Amino acid sequence: MTQPTSLCVYCGSSAGRHPEYAEQARAFGAEMARRGIALVYGGGKVGLMGTVADAVLAGGGRVVGVIPRQLVELEVAHPDLSELVVVETMHQRKTRMYELSDAFVALPGGFGTMDEMFEMLTWAQLGLHRYPCAFLDVRGYYHDLRTMMDHMVDEGFVRPGQRDSVWFGDSMAALFDWMGTYDGGSASRVIGPASVRA
Repeated sequence: MTQPTSLCVYCGSSAGRHPEYAEQARAFGAEMARRGIALVYGGGKVGLMGTVADAVLAGGGRVVGVIPRQLVELEVAHPDLSELVVVETMHQRKTRMYELSDAFVALPGGFGTMDEMFEMLTWAQLGLHRYPCAFLDVRGYYHDLRTMMDHMVDEGFVRPGQRDSVWFGDSMAALFDWMGTYDGGSASRVIGPASVRA
């Protein structure tokens, strides 16, 4: 895979308790703009969501937000995006974000971030897509999640190849390098011929 052209970023609608979260989100957005990668995200102007979007826009990049109608006010829809797509349901939001993206990265966030990212991991596991999925760690935020994924492998619920297809790390440079060389074909399928041979 070459460098993604449209990167979906999942992250919190709050800024978290430590300034490093916003600092990393800002730096990540600036790097996306520098590389000419469009941002696809949840459409809010608050929290880390807004920080990433503002950084991409400040760098002259393109930002597409996708937000359910009932969350336009709750998440305070960003008024200055390149494009804001308003949908009716959360399911439509996740599907549209997937359709617009060719890579997925999670910055620190809560239940919504986990829900969205794990749906993409599940779709990859089922062979529905072969796009890179990564967790950009900040302050060790995803350390325990990484340990939990390894435990899933140890207990026989996730295959090693599927676990290994998910990137964890705290280096933006390493993340972008990894996405540029990602080969989704190396991940095992749960359904289809691979599962029959297992």
